[in-house]
Amino acid sequence: MITLYLARADNGVIGVDGKLPWHLPADLNRFKALTMGKPMVMGRKTFESFPAPLPGRRHIVLTRDPAWAAEGAEVAHSVDAALTLAGDGDVAVIGGAEIFALLLPRADSIELTEVHVSPAGDAVVPAFAGWQEVARESHPAEGARPAYAFVTLIRS
Repeated sequence: MITLYLARADNGVIGVDGKLPWHLPADLNRFKALTMGKPMVMGRKTFESFPAPLPGRRHIVLTRDPAWAAEGAEVAHSVDAALTLAGDGDVAVIGGAEIFALLLPRADSIELTEVHVSPAGDAVVPAFAGWQEVARESHPAEGARPAYAFVTLIRS
């Protein structure tokens, strides 16, 4: 099963300058819990945005650069190669926008955090059309933290 994991603002923004434009500890905790033990497919910029590889998960990095390599990364140069490296079982696709677009046609589900803000950003993912919402957990704004919702989508 291929699942996309992402937090997306109301205006589609998922990142700015290689970072999330918000700080939601509950989202980070949910991401960790849901991806632990799974191979994660990501782009090079997403991998390079981490201070170090995330513990307990394989990092499969999809890149066009044939010379790119990094400690803790398994390199793939095509979607098929990345999925072959991931093997059978659950695969977590964690970004960025270009990787989501490449793997969306093959995805079975989406674990989405809807962040109810509209920040400026340079990484954008369009709304997911044609998916069925099967779970939603809403959380109100609190202090400087925006309102958000954890949403599970499956192919309809």
